[in-house]
Amino acid sequence: RKTGYSMTRQTADLVTISHDHPGHANLNAVKPEYQTITGPGEYEMHDVFVTGIRTYHDEAKGAERGYNTIYLIEVEGLVICHLGDLGHTLSEEQAEAMAKVDVLLIPAGGGPVLNPTRAAELVAQIEPRLVIPMQFATATGDKDREDVAGFCRHLGLAVPAAEEKLTLRHSDLTDTLRLVQLAPNS
Repeated sequence: RKTGYSMTRQTADLVTISHDHPGHANLNAVKPEYQTITGPGEYEMHDVFVTGIRTYHDEAKGAERGYNTIYLIEVEGLVICHLGDLGHTLSEEQAEAMAKVDVLLIPAGGGPVLNPTRAAELVAQIEPRLVIPMQFATATGDKDREDVAGFCRHLGLAVPAAEEKLTLRHSDLTDTLRLVQLAPNS
């Protein structure tokens, strides 16, 4: 794979695709019997509510790299926001739609996605309680990106040890921003 990461076969009820890109839209790695959401709109499946918001993969309103969909996923009292391959700052309307995000998954390694500075600015704009950076350089992949240290520095946080798994309940969240670095599957 282009990213340098391998992925074991996964099981899922629901899969969201922010944009069709072979580098990370790998439906072949998901066992059959799942529902797929591939764009903007409002969806409800298995007591999970999903809102897809149209955005772009670049600053040129998609002219360079196309569309991107941000997903807001409401499940078990949590609002999880996956920014996909967002490549621009949010409009006021887009930011308002994300006013109650608990967990934010954000690209933060630069290149064709947000660099650490812009990613930190979006964290300040969205104000999640937990942030999970994506698409940053690690020892095993995405080596053409910046590492997570710059993003943490812009947020005023120490670089946490990578965690293999995150289990989260609404009661685990506090008003203090927490960053979780998930260990890549290599």
